[in-house]
Amino acid sequence: MLSLLIQLFITFFKIGLFGFGGGYAMLSMIQYEVVDNHQWLSIKEFTDIIAISQSTPGPIAINSATYIGYTATGGNILGSAVATFAVCLPSIIIMLIVCRFFLNFRKNKYVSAALKGMTPAAIGLIAAAALMLMNNNNFTDYKSVMICVISFILAYFFKVGIIKIIILAGVFGYFLF
Repeated sequence: MLSLLIQLFITFFKIGLFGFGGGYAMLSMIQYEVVDNHQWLSIKEFTDIIAISQSTPGPIAINSATYIGYTATGGNILGSAVATFAVCLPSIIIMLIVCRFFLNFRKNKYVSAALKGMTPAAIGLIAAAALMLMNNNNFTDYKSVMICVISFILAYFFKVGIIKIIILAGVFGYFLF
């Protein structure tokens, strides 16, 4: 059990350390580590965790880490705590360092260039997460694709609020499935 907790800590610390761009950008890293590398979950279980993590309050990476830690340790709360702490710890450390030195370096051209370079990388990681979730477990038939396309059109072209889209998608899903 101790070795599993250490593996969880190292895995989620690494995800938290290199997961630039927020929770959605971290999803592809989490999927690789949890499903492909350590095989703590199947792709179906991982997809379910993403759905649950999106529907519960809080950041998706933290919600995912909590659930994955719990599942990987066979329902042990300590696994949840270790994974959650590990994914948050790098951000805490980095923010303490950045806050301490940012005022001195905020006008530095190298720091500014590095931050500008991270923006496209974060967008790429979010796009990778979106593509990763486009699999047979989520899009089982044309009805799922239809809801996805209509939601995109409503959000992008008609600027409909996300809460309204979620409610509409839920209603359509209820009647279509």
